[in-house]
Amino acid sequence: MPLRFLPAAFAALTVLFSAASQAQAQTDNHAYDNQNYDNRARNQANDQESASDKFTQNEIVQAASGFFGMTTEAVAKAVQKVFSEQGLPDAYITGEEGSGAIIVGLRYGSGWLIRKHHKARKVYWQGPSVGFDIGGNASKSFTLVYNLRSADRLFQKFPGVEGTYYFIAGIGVNYLRAGDITLAPMRTGVGLRAGVNAGYLTFTREESLNPF
Repeated sequence: MPLRFLPAAFAALTVLFSAASQAQAQTDNHAYDNQNYDNRARNQANDQESASDKFTQNEIVQAASGFFGMTTEAVAKAVQKVFSEQGLPDAYITGEEGSGAIIVGLRYGSGWLIRKHHKARKVYWQGPSVGFDIGGNASKSFTLVYNLRSADRLFQKFPGVEGTYYFIAGIGVNYLRAGDITLAPMRTGVGLRAGVNAGYLTFTREESLNPF
């Protein structure tokens, strides 16, 4: 090639290279936009799925009133307070338990873990309490569960949250917490346990006599 044609050839190659780079950049941008769209679509689907897995206040009131054999108005007062503080639960546990204390207390219970789109699962719980506590009771327990996401995450120790106990319309409520999972047991039954106590409940797959 004559030397006088080199500048023109170089200019042509530069134009071709620039055009190819722009085309690749547009392709990459389209791919990036498509990936972002897919991620947003998946996130929206996950959010919708998460919302569909949670229980509304009306669903919990109806389930709890039927379980306790109380009017929906009475149950709604206790449920409303929990919902205002914790939001929508993604599970609940219905069961019966017995407890007693003279300074040192013990509690044993069994019931069913209820989640939307899943079969009910048998669960057990037990635990000690220590404090200015005396009395005993046998009660029904309806526990709201928050941020469970997987049934296997239930089987661990849940310490009580100090200072969260309150009594509304014949239902006693307190909070237990482990990591990001919060339990809100609502109890009503025969007997009396009053006082300030600190303890925990351990949930297990099988029945256990060991409260620790």
